[in-house]
Amino acid sequence: MISLKPGIAKFLAVLAGLIASHSTVYSQSIFSGKEALFTTPRQYIATFSHTAPVVDGKIDDAVWQSAAWTDKFIDIEGESKSLPAWDTRAKMLWTAEGLYIAAELLEPHVWGYLKNHDDIVFYDNDFEVFIDPDNDTHRYYELEINAVNTIFDLFMPKPYRNSGGAMFTYNTPGMKTAVSVQGTVNNPSDTDKGWTVEMFIPFLAVTMGNVAKVPADGEFWRINFSRVEWDVEVKGGKYVKLKDANGRNLPEHNWVWSPQGVINMHYPERWGYLFFSKPDAGKPLAEYKIPYSEEQKKHLWLVYYRQKEHFQKNRTYARDLKELGITATDIKIDGKDNKLSMEATSRQFMVYITGEQVTYTVNDEGLVQAIRLPR
Repeated sequence: MISLKPGIAKFLAVLAGLIASHSTVYSQSIFSGKEALFTTPRQYIATFSHTAPVVDGKIDDAVWQSAAWTDKFIDIEGESKSLPAWDTRAKMLWTAEGLYIAAELLEPHVWGYLKNHDDIVFYDNDFEVFIDPDNDTHRYYELEINAVNTIFDLFMPKPYRNSGGAMFTYNTPGMKTAVSVQGTVNNPSDTDKGWTVEMFIPFLAVTMGNVAKVPADGEFWRINFSRVEWDVEVKGGKYVKLKDANGRNLPEHNWVWSPQGVINMHYPERWGYLFFSKPDAGKPLAEYKIPYSEEQKKHLWLVYYRQKEHFQKNRTYARDLKELGITATDIKIDGKDNKLSMEATSRQFMVYITGEQVTYTVNDEGLVQAIRLPR
């Protein structure tokens, strides 16, 4: 072993620290200015149950006791914002028929005035579920419920940002919902504890085609939950939304399970990960984790976001990555080699990231796809 003089050893240690620091800064700087859009989404492992809970809104069935609560909801933009005034959390389990969701929303004044199916429920305080079963950001589902169990459910062929139009006529077939209020709804004269929600979503209701796609052990969906909460006052014995100086409703609060990083729930790539677990399969919980491919896709989304900004400013897409400020196309992810590339015209683009056996793509409409490479 070679012995170094103290001064030289100290210098080399400082130099090594600077190199390490520089490497860290460089890797982080890839997403500079968009860090909120690249935080790691939250994850939840839903356990298979042979016994289905009774959907009555009370979530006190024995089968629910073994299901873990999610983390408490936070502001839609992330942890840099103030914590919500009232706690919200959810839990999930699944059977061979579908997914069960329970949620607890604490608040001292529970109200809800919309009573017709497919009323715009988020005009009341509500609880919302967003589901993308195949993780391609297209063909997803939004389900909303208020404190009087009014449902607003819709199907999205693609996000609004990609000129997607909501299919309001979609009515989740076979879905069951119930609400239980811990207090009295629409009664400003007392103080409530909150309200609980229970939902059953059949797999067939969120499957493209005629045969229900039942998840296998270890498979995942992209899912997120949102709570819309309005600031109100009491007038004439009713809850009335507070208004600004121009007579407009004050903006609603948006509290979510997995932060979006932007005030928009229709960024499906930002939703959390719901893993389906069958304990009989014997897989350790540590193996239910976000796959490597999701780290690869972050680089696709970086190009996508920059292309959209470029188009908004210039009314044309950039023709190459350098025009977007992206010069590194040979990318190391967890020590593995990847190649980033793009094809573009003034009105369309396709971004590729190629690893060992799979190329993942995202196009100008935000559709994510996989291309299997020949061995």
